Amino acid sequence: MSLGGGKTDNVEAPAESEEEKTEEAAGEEATSPDGDKTEITVWSWDATVEAAIPEFEAANPDITVKFENVGSASDQYKAIDNALQAGTGFPDVAQFEYFAMPYFAVANKLADLSLLGAGDYASDYVDAVWNGVHFNNTLYALPLDYGQVVMFYNQDTFEKAGIAEAPTTWDEYYEAAKKIRALGDDYYISNAAGDIFLIMSLIWQAGGQPFSTDGNSVKVDFSDANTQKALSFWQKMIDEDLVTNAIGNWSDDWNRALNDGTLATQIIGGWMTANLPPRAPDASGNFRVAPMPQWNEGENYSAENGGSTLAILEASEKKEAAFKFVEYITHGDGVRPRVDSNATVPNISILESEEFLNLEDEYYGGQQVNQVIADAAANVRTGWQFPPFFEWMRNDWTDVSMPFFTNGEGDIFEVFANWQQNSIDYGNEQGFTVE
Repeated sequence: MSLGGGKTDNVEAPAESEEEKTEEAAGEEATSPDGDKTEITVWSWDATVEAAIPEFEAANPDITVKFENVGSASDQYKAIDNALQAGTGFPDVAQFEYFAMPYFAVANKLADLSLLGAGDYASDYVDAVWNGVHFNNTLYALPLDYGQVVMFYNQDTFEKAGIAEAPTTWDEYYEAAKKIRALGDDYYISNAAGDIFLIMSLIWQAGGQPFSTDGNSVKVDFSDANTQKALSFWQKMIDEDLVTNAIGNWSDDWNRALNDGTLATQIIGGWMTANLPPRAPDASGNFRVAPMPQWNEGENYSAENGGSTLAILEASEKKEAAFKFVEYITHGDGVRPRVDSNATVPNISILESEEFLNLEDEYYGGQQVNQVIADAAANVRTGWQFPPFFEWMRNDWTDVSMPFFTNGEGDIFEVFANWQQNSIDYGNEQGFTVE
């Protein structure tokens, strides 16, 4: 029985084979040429992790780090599965997105970090992210970076449309969208109408609870009132042509539209503060950062879009050395240098520091954008949990949603109903009890 998902289907993780894998892994343990150092292997796509290695090794002369970037996140997950099946070639430490971590945790592929003392670090992280590194009440990772959602908006475009202030509610956002659309055929308040992580952040912020996991039992259900409220709003935005799916994130068209102001906002993770300047250099001084619009006036909730963790593989024979590295990068002296290199982290020690909060960013008109970023992190709505096969669901979403978002076939409710049924069927096939 396979308890997992992602791009590699039907991955077996039988308990009886773990001892065999551990014995094989022990034979692979590497040492430096002088023979008295422990070498750990780290797989990550984050350049700030690699950049922190020299100082970590200087502070821990008994440990050397072999860093490998094996490709995209999905490529890495597949490579880890393959290496674990082979019983060799797997890393000691690996980076996992929050939504992907449960897949590895449920199959007992990740170490319980509370056994290594990581539970003591809870007070250094905002509540929602601490929840996000737990699965079935076990601590499987430490937060590396975070995607607390905020609104990036082009103040110049807003002024052209007669919008004096950033919308604070979704009703105000809707009214602003109509004014921006009136500027011309190319103007939209937002793009990527079919981006599942954008839609998930709306559901999350609204208080929707479409997922839950208890042991081997998983719920995938988009029928609750708060989820339906978010979907109804987004359907209205699509029906009235106020958002466009013709411009995909990370595309050349996206860069152009951000650069010339025809895309007025991005509801996206706070990590976009570092991504926007190189993609829209001509818009320097025009953009500002504001909280997500709220569903009810006076509320202050955010959501998550993106971010990742560092975890230790259960098969690693060097867990103590590996944990020293994970702690250094996510909680210790390695955090500040990563922040200085534009990493967006959920550490309260950073988010509440005057140095962080008072930094003025000239690209954003001299705004102290970190104050918005920090507040959003502290107010991400708690209680969300991705199911252990969301990596598979993310890929299935593209197939299920394409007819609607590209050709207008059906509506968003039908899309989500089909996605829900596909996910239930898949989860049950993988050995879960899904309803």
